[in-house]
Amino acid sequence: MKTQLPTAIIGGGPVALAAAAQLVKRNMPFVLFERGTHIASSVFSWKHVRMFSPWEFNIDTAAKELLLESGWQAPAKDHIPTGLELVNEYLLPLSQLKQLQPFIHLQSLVKAVYRKGFDKMKSAGRDLAAFIIEYEQNGMLLRKEASAVIDATGTWLTPNPMSTSGHPAEGESHNKNHIHYGIPDILGSAKERYAGKNIVVVGSGHSAIQSLTLLNELKLEIPETTIHWVLRKQKVSDAFGGGENDGLPARGALGTRANQYVQQGNVLVHTPFLIDQLKKESDILSLHGTKLDQPYSIDNIDEVIVATGARPDFSFLSELRYEADTAVESVPQLADLIDPNIHSCGTVRPHGEAELRQPEKDFYIVGSKSYGRAPTFLLATGYEQVRSVVAALAGDFLAAREVQLHLPETGVCSVSRPTEISDTSNSCCTSALNKMHIRPISATSINSGCCSSNHASI
Repeated sequence: MKTQLPTAIIGGGPVALAAAAQLVKRNMPFVLFERGTHIASSVFSWKHVRMFSPWEFNIDTAAKELLLESGWQAPAKDHIPTGLELVNEYLLPLSQLKQLQPFIHLQSLVKAVYRKGFDKMKSAGRDLAAFIIEYEQNGMLLRKEASAVIDATGTWLTPNPMSTSGHPAEGESHNKNHIHYGIPDILGSAKERYAGKNIVVVGSGHSAIQSLTLLNELKLEIPETTIHWVLRKQKVSDAFGGGENDGLPARGALGTRANQYVQQGNVLVHTPFLIDQLKKESDILSLHGTKLDQPYSIDNIDEVIVATGARPDFSFLSELRYEADTAVESVPQLADLIDPNIHSCGTVRPHGEAELRQPEKDFYIVGSKSYGRAPTFLLATGYEQVRSVVAALAGDFLAAREVQLHLPETGVCSVSRPTEISDTSNSCCTSALNKMHIRPISATSINSGCCSSNHASI
């Protein structure tokens, strides 16, 4: 009976839909739960942001096969899409295919996953029991049985706070109406919120620099706009990344632009600033903490943009036997490959079902959630993960073990500013690509990829 049940996919983004496509190609039933009102709701929240990589690297192979069979016209492979284009031109048409659409449940928030008749403690016969997915839909708590579970919920909806402790800064939770986590639509729907205001961007990764780029364009139009950039790095140049040495030029250009903003005086840098308190008086904010072990503050703030990375949510998995690395919160076997504390520019080897396997049989954490708090996940990595996992669920262990993807350098690169690199042939951002003769693969979105700074820390 258990093998006749569908595989449950939790999440509705690119990796979740790729898992659905892989299951369809193997004629295996599935059911997919998306908490939003439409597919890929998390991607839609950064619809205004352009990705780093062209279409060629953003489409799963199984999904592409199904779409082409339906008469879908593939977008130009060298065009770099925005989040909105990713949804409208790829993910939405994929979700509407007759092989997928009937099995996708929107507005379905998964509250718990467990074994039928088993809590975490009970072992005998556990592997033979079906999974139960409890989910809330239109105010009702519903249940669905499944033979396997693929958790592709990502980390976008659980952003890190602004403080250096990992816990919210004092006053952060009480002033959320002045805080945006991620990349706001500064030149579009949120323009009035930021125009002519005193704004602080907290973070040192690509999301932070994306926000600085948008704010700089706003400042050119409305000079009264003041931009502060808060980092905890010792030098601001450490946040500029690999520049023109980056395998994805659009991403490398971000650091170059950030350097220009700082040099031109359009962005006021505060580093290393360790935030521990956010105060509010008469609708005006101030940030407090320490800089070089001395009290430090930024006053008269109107808005704060927090781009300090994200973390996985395990709350609905409490009765499953899963493992996560104690530091990175990734799938344990990936931790040493992606931990930014270990690697300056480490290569994450291609991996699949064997590395993702959990103590709970037929349960897998995939996609950016499998990387925990590490900032270097690649979208193509997720596609290879679910291809391998689905092959294993189908009993095709030979295919599950095959490596069908060559990954570029995906670790955290600590390099000098592009203008200061004297020998680019020895740069960590170029050497592996040159020696391995491999192509750069797509970044998952604005937050990841080869030769990046640590987006999860500031």
